[in-house]
Amino acid sequence: MDKKLSKSAKGIIFTLLGGICWGFSGTCGQYLFTKKNIESGWLTMVRMITAGIVLITFLLIKREKGMKEIWKNKRDVINLLLFAVFGLLFCQYTYLTAIFYSNAGTATVLQYLNPVMIMLLVCVVSKRIPNKIEIISVILAVSGTFLIATHGNIHSLSISKEGLFWGLLSAVAAVSYSLLPGKIIAKWGSLLVTGYAMLIGGLSFAIISRQWKTKVVFDMGTVFGVLAISIIGTAIAFSLYLQGIQEIGAVKASMLASIEPVAATLFSFVWLKTPFTSIDIIGFAFIMTTVFLLSKKPKSKK
Repeated sequence: MDKKLSKSAKGIIFTLLGGICWGFSGTCGQYLFTKKNIESGWLTMVRMITAGIVLITFLLIKREKGMKEIWKNKRDVINLLLFAVFGLLFCQYTYLTAIFYSNAGTATVLQYLNPVMIMLLVCVVSKRIPNKIEIISVILAVSGTFLIATHGNIHSLSISKEGLFWGLLSAVAAVSYSLLPGKIIAKWGSLLVTGYAMLIGGLSFAIISRQWKTKVVFDMGTVFGVLAISIIGTAIAFSLYLQGIQEIGAVKASMLASIEPVAATLFSFVWLKTPFTSIDIIGFAFIMTTVFLLSKKPKSKK
């Protein structure tokens, strides 16, 4: 029983920290798009390659087991490649492009449809009806995110067709990202899988898109933003979240990670001087209630 409790608590902490790092990352991304005229494709490429190099270097220094062994199993290599392209790269590019064509708030609202998608998918696969806690948690998570991003005005989602398309696609990508890497992460660890997948996804995208040809003006602000979004918002955040999935499952992890817009709002308030409103506070309360609900230990059936 104690082991189950510690595993659950660890998973909750990992997932929450990952969501907070993502919130900071989103603020950095918005800063780079609006203040430095960075393109989403270029940022996706640099973000993934930098994060991959950081993680792989860290693992080499630690002399992590499995660095070579993972490439000896054909099935694991295929799963890694699938996760790198259809999980990480898919998720990264669609979300950043949704922000590029609309704004961070709208893109976040659309992407956070993924907890509902994951829960329904899990219920269909397991042939069960969602329990009350899951239903209430999903409603609160989606409602809280919607309120923070739109202030409750549905008409504020007046975005371009491109923004709507990429936003909805980012929700699908988030589902793919959450469910694809389960077996290989359980076998090889989240850092190893994330590091290789980041590097593979980033280099693959670089070859296909040739984003290295994009002209970028580098100054202290650009360097800070790129490093922050690459290391804190990618290498650290994705590793924490993937480990959280292993501990508590994709449904709970995806909903706990909905603390991301709350963190983004707080970072925006402190850093970019964005003011809070009463609806922001309501959205914050909704999402934190979700966190508390999912943190509760389920009653054991005898």
